[in-house]
Amino acid sequence: MIAAFDTGGTFTDFVLQDEQGEIQIWKRLSTPERPAAAVLTGLTECCGEDLAPVSLILGSATLVSNCVIERRGAAAALVTTAGHGDILEIGRETRYDLYDLLIDRIPPLVPQSAVFELEERVLASGDVLTELHPASVEKLCRWLERSTITSVAVCLLHAYRSPEHERAVARILGERFPKLCISVSSDVAPEIREYERASTVVINAYVQPTIRGYVQGLQDTFAQRLFAGAFFIMASHGGVIDIDTATRVPVRLMESGPAAGALAAAHVARQLGRRRMLSFDMGGTTAKLCLICDGAPALGGDAEIAQVYRFKRGSGFPVKFPMVQMIEIGAGGGSLARINHLGLLQVGPESSGASPGPACYGLGSTQPTVTDADLALGYLDPGYFLGGRMRLDPERAKDAIEQHVARAGDLTLTRAAWGIHDLVNENMASAARVHI
Repeated sequence: MIAAFDTGGTFTDFVLQDEQGEIQIWKRLSTPERPAAAVLTGLTECCGEDLAPVSLILGSATLVSNCVIERRGAAAALVTTAGHGDILEIGRETRYDLYDLLIDRIPPLVPQSAVFELEERVLASGDVLTELHPASVEKLCRWLERSTITSVAVCLLHAYRSPEHERAVARILGERFPKLCISVSSDVAPEIREYERASTVVINAYVQPTIRGYVQGLQDTFAQRLFAGAFFIMASHGGVIDIDTATRVPVRLMESGPAAGALAAAHVARQLGRRRMLSFDMGGTTAKLCLICDGAPALGGDAEIAQVYRFKRGSGFPVKFPMVQMIEIGAGGGSLARINHLGLLQVGPESSGASPGPACYGLGSTQPTVTDADLALGYLDPGYFLGGRMRLDPERAKDAIEQHVARAGDLTLTRAAWGIHDLVNENMASAARVHI
């Protein structure tokens, strides 16, 4: 028996295949504060408490990308070479919009106050110019003892050529702080280009405590339920990785769930004999697009996450490792709608997630979302949601739109709901045009 699950920001989906090849599907609300809880509950509903008959469990998740987009990661620090502490602030000299005088730059995940510079220097050739100073590392340890940092990214200059200094720092920190999450750039992204390498390892450190707790919690509970098979997680490049790799380099799970969807779309394209196909995956928090060419998803060695300006390259965080190439939009069914300070309608990137979810769920939220707009416009059946196991409340959806969008924007209820629906669709269509 094979079980598979995909943890999204709003829903967690399950597929169960038995020995005869029969397939069952299941769906339930995610539990954002404890992502593993929804997985365990769903598997219990599908398979029962005893997981001994299950020989293989495959998982995927959008936890990494959602964590970065919504900035819900750990309190992280960056350790770098003396004189290079501004690397995240400076980034690249290129501007993603040359003529925008008020251009917005995405704030780094690690503030400048959490950047620590070490006395050491490795040349581009890999030769050591300045040995790592033990006193400098000791100063770092004392600083960490006084801080609330739970995860550290180590990115020293030219460490992709000579990683010994990074490994020494990681070893010392691991001995002094056993519970500290430590990410090393020469392990996470051992490639040239300092800013991209720093950005990748910082994202890894930012999400590592969350992903480690999630994956290890699942593994421990599976063992308690007599599961003795293999447990793998889908990675962004379209393959699977083991649990140790997933907890050590969680940034590789960034497009975990969407990559699986792109592979499924490629399979359908091959079955239909279509050379080119556009894969579209809309969840509760984000939507993803992938171009399928010659029966396979496009692959690349780098990408960006959390772009803040209309899908323009350079407006997000660069990441550098093999992955399925996709366009990501911070807009999904749970994306919040509001009238911004300019009096304009804005949808996303903030999401209501699964808890409290859209206003129509009746779980305490009064903020309107895309789902509320679709329900108010009649696109969703309030009596048949989540396979008929959940009823939506149209009146709560209408009240939320009326209070937070219609009145603030001087619009009718229908026009406000249509504006939300139209805006999120245009955002996704624009992304598709850029991708193609």
